[in-house]
Amino acid sequence: MFIFNPGNPIGRFFLPSLTIFMLFLAFLFPTGIRKFQFKTHMSPEYTSDVQAIDALAAKYQALRKEIAKVIVGQDDVVKAVLISLFSNGHSLLVGVPGLAKTLLVSTISEVLDLEFKRIQFTPDLMPSDITGTEILDEDRHFKFNRGPIFANIILADEINRTPPKTQAALLEAMQERSVTVNGERHLLPAPFFVLATQNPIEQEGTYPLPEAQLDRFMFNIPLDYPSYEEEIQVVKTTTNIQDTKLTHILSAGEILHFQQLVRKIPVADNVLEYAVSLASKTRPGTSRATDQVNQYISWGAGPRASQYLVLGAKCHAAIVGKYSPDISDVKAVAKYVLRHRIVRNYKAEAEGINEEKVIEGLL
Repeated sequence: MFIFNPGNPIGRFFLPSLTIFMLFLAFLFPTGIRKFQFKTHMSPEYTSDVQAIDALAAKYQALRKEIAKVIVGQDDVVKAVLISLFSNGHSLLVGVPGLAKTLLVSTISEVLDLEFKRIQFTPDLMPSDITGTEILDEDRHFKFNRGPIFANIILADEINRTPPKTQAALLEAMQERSVTVNGERHLLPAPFFVLATQNPIEQEGTYPLPEAQLDRFMFNIPLDYPSYEEEIQVVKTTTNIQDTKLTHILSAGEILHFQQLVRKIPVADNVLEYAVSLASKTRPGTSRATDQVNQYISWGAGPRASQYLVLGAKCHAAIVGKYSPDISDVKAVAKYVLRHRIVRNYKAEAEGINEEKVIEGLL
C-alpha cells in the first residue's frame, strides 16, 4: 500500500514503471491478450441444454416485445423470420410493396445487434456489385473491396428483378457462406442470414427463380395486408413524430450459440418419420403420393424439405419452451417449408387449386 500510493514519491515512480511493464508483457504475449478479448464477447455459458432452451424461449419473447414497438401486427411473419434465423436458414418473403418488409428486417437486425444491408436488385446489377471486386490501391497493389453482401443480415429486395447470373452469385454465397474472387475465398460474417423479397403481382420484366434455387430458401413467408385495426395503428404511429429506441436483446455470439443448440435438440422417431413422410407425399408417381398430389402436382419436394421440416420443428418447439418437438411443431412450419417446393400442373391452375390447399390436404 505504501509503494503504490500515488501521493508517495516512491509510488509516483512505481506506477509508470508498472504500466510500462504491463505493456511489455502485452507485446510479448499478444495471443493471450487476444484470447482474453474474444472471451469477453462470447455468449454466456449455460449449465445445461435445458437451461439454454429456457433462455432461448425467454429471449424470443423479449424479441417479439421489442420488435412490436416498431412493427404493428405481422406476428406470424416475425415468428417465421426468427425461426429461420435461429435455424441458420434463409427466407423468401412474398408480398406486395408497402408492407414494411425493409422496416421489419432492419428492426430485427437492430434488436439483434447485427449489421444490416439492403440490396435493391435491378436488371443491370452485376455479380461484382454484390460480392465485391478487386481494385488497384494507391500503392499499385490489388486489394479486394468488399461488396454489400458482407453483412450479417441481407435484404435482397425484388430478387427476381435481376438476371440469373446475379441471382446465382447471391445464392452461391447463401449456400457456401463465402465469396470467391479471382481464386481467393472470402468468408462471410457469422451469423449470415438472407431475406429475399418477391412481388407476386407484377411479373413483367422479371426473371423468376428456378425451382432448384428456390429450394435453397428454408422458408417461403407470405406477407398479407394488415387488418383494418392494425392499419389504423400504423397510420397513427407513422404520421406523427416518434423516437422509438430499441434495446439490443441478443448478440452475434448468442445467436450462434442458439443455432447450435437447435441442432442438438433430440427428436423422437415418430416425429422424424412424420416429417419425412410429409415431404415424400408431395412427390407424384411415388408409392406415398396421395390422389390429390398425383392429380394436381407435377413436381414435389426434395430431401432438403425433410431436413428443414425437422430443423424448423426443433426451433418452433424451443421458442415455446418445449425440449423436444412433436408432430404439431412439424405442422406449424410445414406450409413455410413446402409452399415453394411443389410445382402445380396446368390442371391445378385451371381449377384454382393452389399450393396451400394441397399442403392442407396432406396435414
